[in-house]
Amino acid sequence: MTEVPRRIVIVGGGLSGLSAAYYVRKYYREAGVTPEIVIVEKEARLGGKIETLEKEGFVIEKGPDSYLARKSVMTELAKELGLEQELVTTNPNAKKTYILQKGKLHPMPAGLVLGVPTELRPFLRSGLVSLGGKLRAMMDFVLPPRRSKDDEPLGELIERRLGSEVLENITEPLLAGIYAGDMRKISLQATFPQFGEVERKYGSLIRGMTTGRKPAETHTGTKKSAFLTFRRGLGSLVNALIRDLHDVEQRTGTAVSAIKRLDAAVPAGMPASRYAVELDSGEVLPADDIYVTVQNFIAADLLRPHVDVSALDRVNYVSVANVVLAFEKKDIVSEYDGSGFLVPRKENRNITASTWTSTKWLHTSPDDKVLLRCYVGRAGDEQNVALPDDALTELVRKDLREIMGITATPKFAEITRLKSSMPQYPVGHMQNIAALRGELSQKLPGVYAFGAGYDGIGMPDCIKQAKETAEAAAHAL
Repeated sequence: MTEVPRRIVIVGGGLSGLSAAYYVRKYYREAGVTPEIVIVEKEARLGGKIETLEKEGFVIEKGPDSYLARKSVMTELAKELGLEQELVTTNPNAKKTYILQKGKLHPMPAGLVLGVPTELRPFLRSGLVSLGGKLRAMMDFVLPPRRSKDDEPLGELIERRLGSEVLENITEPLLAGIYAGDMRKISLQATFPQFGEVERKYGSLIRGMTTGRKPAETHTGTKKSAFLTFRRGLGSLVNALIRDLHDVEQRTGTAVSAIKRLDAAVPAGMPASRYAVELDSGEVLPADDIYVTVQNFIAADLLRPHVDVSALDRVNYVSVANVVLAFEKKDIVSEYDGSGFLVPRKENRNITASTWTSTKWLHTSPDDKVLLRCYVGRAGDEQNVALPDDALTELVRKDLREIMGITATPKFAEITRLKSSMPQYPVGHMQNIAALRGELSQKLPGVYAFGAGYDGIGMPDCIKQAKETAEAAAHAL
């Protein structure tokens, strides 16, 4: 096998960038190419939004806390990195999720898939939707379907089929935790295209979701769970990737300032390559291939001199905050029989949701302590994210007092502000991104762009994009 050195620069050291380095090394080597990889990350640490804190016996996630088990690419990567034994499932006794409605917590009825009931009896008994709202939802069985395959806002489809009460009381709070977005603006095709397919095929969301297959739980050992994480937190995956990539140059605390084509003469002293990657330090890195994994608005500035980046400019980002509170269990009078609760926008609360972390994930807290995680910020409601720590903590505690009756003073609070962290896919997003990638392949061959702002915001989505991009690039060598 003839080895051909190839210089690779990966812009961004979050999960997308680290995964890209892992799979580039793997697939390029399989193609008979020796990659020389440099990861460039502007922050002081790698891992992006993923950050686990171990404190006083607690395992605290400052960013995301778990992933969808049915998106198996993340589990497969964990196994390759030797982390299979570290995977943990949710507490089987904490399956209930509550939704706040007129100041009271109502259990989410069984069989709901983003507000679409797959079991009618629990839905019709629920206090989350009025009698009129339930009758309106049942109109889904008789309303004519939309046959067009054109994109539309996700919220418009839910409202058209099931009515505004289901959208506002159930679907919107369920999705706030995923996208922190405005359902009347987010793209259907970029988020839940299967809903459009179900409507066209069955003429009814309820009929189609009842007939079709429900989202499966994933078995891990003898247990099954819809979500998975690691015993010592999601940081375990980042740390394992960093260790595994010991032969990859990992530069932190420096940013990429420009990408330039080397169509003309190669600068003196620089190896012959297709591109020059300029760093804010003034250094220039040669590159044959470039993987751009940073947020869309940063990627847009790097690619703007070369291609039409309107597809990236159209993706707005929302800022959110996580407020994690630790309590003595003896000071908490509330009984926890679920994983937490969601807050509809119209409830006008400071928090958008709360996870009863120590109940949902038994490994996260000492037995005599309680860990709660509250979320602040969503599209059109981001102002509280920037408040000082004390003020933000007090707003969260006010909601917990009024909703759950928690008056105790927390042992400590951990606040994480995730600025411009939640991409909002606009209507037409998939077509926009496809056009961008088409132009990239023509004008900047060997430059690839992907990540949370492109084809799915979840951690498995980012890993999948990195894997598929690296594999396709290796095959094209």
